[in-house]
Amino acid sequence: MADLSEPDKPDRASRNEPEPPQRDSPETDTERRRRRAQFLRDLAEARELRDRVQPRRAKVARLRHAMRMRTFRW
Repeated sequence: MADLSEPDKPDRASRNEPEPPQRDSPETDTERRRRRAQFLRDLAEARELRDRVQPRRAKVARLRHAMRMRTFRW
């Protein structure tokens, strides 16, 4: 069988590829929170859409979650 491993790749400079852009300043806490809030909104919207499209799966997931919560021990 043929060897499927990748050959040694030359480094970035010898391939004439640009370096990835570096940020001038570190991300502020406000920017990070704003991005996180947007991500969580998108995630919640996607879950709602999935629940509307697959109601049976959503019901099973709710029942499974309720069972986990009832049997969870502190």
